[in-house]
Amino acid sequence: MFDGLKDKLSGFRKDVEENADVEEDADVEEDADIEEPAEEDDSAGAESPAAESDDDQPAASDAGAVEADAPRDAADESGDSDDNEPSTFQRAKAFATGRIIIEEEDLEQPLWDLEMALLESDVEMSVAERILDTVREKMLGESRKQVETTGELVESALHDALLDVIAVGQFDFEERIAEADKPVTIVFTGVNGVGKTTSIAKLSEWLADRGYSSVMANGDTYRAGANEQIQEHADRLDRELISHDQGGDPAAVIYDGVEYAAANDVDVVLGDTAGRLHTSDDLMAQLEKIDRVVEPDMTLFVDEAVAGQDAVNRAKEFNDAAEIDGAVLTKADADSSGGAAISVAYVTGKPILFLGTGQGYDDLTLFDPEELVESLLGEE
Repeated sequence: MFDGLKDKLSGFRKDVEENADVEEDADVEEDADIEEPAEEDDSAGAESPAAESDDDQPAASDAGAVEADAPRDAADESGDSDDNEPSTFQRAKAFATGRIIIEEEDLEQPLWDLEMALLESDVEMSVAERILDTVREKMLGESRKQVETTGELVESALHDALLDVIAVGQFDFEERIAEADKPVTIVFTGVNGVGKTTSIAKLSEWLADRGYSSVMANGDTYRAGANEQIQEHADRLDRELISHDQGGDPAAVIYDGVEYAAANDVDVVLGDTAGRLHTSDDLMAQLEKIDRVVEPDMTLFVDEAVAGQDAVNRAKEFNDAAEIDGAVLTKADADSSGGAAISVAYVTGKPILFLGTGQGYDDLTLFDPEELVESLLGEE
């Protein structure tokens, strides 16, 4: 999963390592050139006799001139320039104390390559810029101990930058289910054909594995065959399905599901809705009515991870039109780019809660931002 993005992040790490190593070697040579004359001067000074004759007075005067010039030279080397980059003196000092400073030139080309890699992986532009800014802030001008590797420093910066955008709005889904008054009502929305109904069946099984009962309610009352599709899932899982005739009121169906759950001590109501575009005014009005009549505890947006940038755009549009509480990304196992998984939360401000990772009812994974970042960086 997301193998393409993993390779590109690994490439960025290697590029920075190579650039920093070249710069480090150059600094070592430069430091050696600076130190050698100083050693010769000290040696010469040590061999000179401490003469007190008048013949030595001009030499003393010359020494005084050198001493007078010394503060100016030291100031020049201290690097108090308008540039933010480390001076030669700072680099030499850092190296002498066992540290290497990461400079802008070490990052310039690798950061450009990383930006292109993120965009090619369908990461949304503002998300890519946020990642780059965070990496730059955490690395530029920073020093590392020589006992550490540049790769470890890069990996730490990438870890924090990715987690910063992926974990936006994250909450503990199971904890929310456990603490909420029952029945908990969850409504699913999204465009046609992205796996909403199958995701409902998978979540019903996920809940059952954790001791929660559920009932399905088919609010997709306009699509021919919708009742039959969700009924097949309900039969396979031995779940109750609440449905009305085709063309009925979606809000009424889900409301009946809530009434059934309350009367039969069912923990969770899972409400399906018709696939729609955010521009479908009549269908968006249905969602508004469901929200008003049923007052669902959560509205989850469902889309395919493989849709990449399209999924990110749709998530934003749905959230703007009818506020969502979180997202489910299906077909994550077939997605090598990872752009949607990285971008959806940051763009909408609402978390990804689940990933669909296969065809079986057990193939639904609770989304863990930390685990995803570790996987992307090969930390597992």
